[in-house]
Amino acid sequence: MHLALWIVQTVLALLFLAAGAMKLTKSKDDLRADMAWVEGVSPAQVKAVGAVEVAAALGLILPAATGILPVLTPLAAAGLVIVMVLAAATHLRLDEASKVPPNVVLGALALFVAIMRFGPEAF
Repeated sequence: MHLALWIVQTVLALLFLAAGAMKLTKSKDDLRADMAWVEGVSPAQVKAVGAVEVAAALGLILPAATGILPVLTPLAAAGLVIVMVLAAATHLRLDEASKVPPNVVLGALALFVAIMRFGPEAF
């Protein structure tokens, strides 16, 4: 189970690092073609979402790997669950129900990491 947890954490970290870096480095106009939700928010809000995703990606790996404040790893995972719930709600509000399943899968994987890193007895 320990290996599976690390695999899930690594995959999530890579996905959110890539997505966050894209939001941080591309202009709102460049993102508009792939992400309709950016239309209704400011460029600063898009960058903030990207920063949250990058921070969470780092939080999924570094604290658990270094042993420095390892409680930050499940907190990062729990934060990503919230981000995915909000992303799904945004897609539903924009009538993009077909884009919700990835949010559900990523949210479920982040929830798995949060539960396993906090300890199943915490829930």
